Amino acid sequence: YRIGEVIEYSGLSRQTVHNYTTMGLLVEVRRTDGGHRLYDESVFERLNGVIALKAQHKSLAYIREYYTKSGAG
Repeated sequence: YRIGEVIEYSGLSRQTVHNYTTMGLLVEVRRTDGGHRLYDESVFERLNGVIALKAQHKSLAYIREYYTKSGAG
């Protein structure tokens, strides 16, 4: 999936999705020859989790640690 599809699904801004990817909260599976990020379908489940944790007022540092400890990335 291209970043535009991820944005449309999540309602987040392009910058937020980019930041989440840079922080390791979202994982790109590859890049196109033009350098565009591509995500697989697991990005949607991960986004749901990140959004749910943010709704519980968890920090991004906490969320990153949560996924690191859970072995999910």
